[in-house]
Amino acid sequence: MASKASIGGHPVHPALIPFPIGLLVFSVIADLIFLWRGNPIWKDYVAFYTLLGGIIGAAAAAIPGLIDWASLTDPAAVKTANWHARVMIFTVVIFLASFYLRTTSGAQWFTSVPMLPFLLSVVGLSSITIGGWLGGELVFRHGVAVTEQAKRTPQQPDSQSHIRRAA
Repeated sequence: MASKASIGGHPVHPALIPFPIGLLVFSVIADLIFLWRGNPIWKDYVAFYTLLGGIIGAAAAAIPGLIDWASLTDPAAVKTANWHARVMIFTVVIFLASFYLRTTSGAQWFTSVPMLPFLLSVVGLSSITIGGWLGGELVFRHGVAVTEQAKRTPQQPDSQSHIRRAA
């Protein structure tokens, strides 16, 4: 079933999702580098801003995803899409909490647990893995955002048109 949110026949949601996924994963990697090396630039700037970019990118990718979700008719695909949406909303909320706890006002809430933003990001990373797998199920098992191609018979190249086929 072709995507309703497409540009020139190409679905928008699958084109946008690599950016937030990459940014959110890299924010966890930056946190790990901070824990390993101790340089606060990894936590205070790199992880902080990649987390922000990933959250904004996820919100942008959700819009065409919502349009595709609204156009689903197959009950099995709708069930998988509902779980995909639930898991991804949970993921964004977890990453939002991690981001907020890294801000000046959010850091004052849990001063006794300085690792909480990192732990939330690890939970978010696990959740984004599950949500991504469900998204893959939608595409590869249910054919969501996949355009049906007309069946064509293969034609011989012009350079071989003079060769007879053995009977």
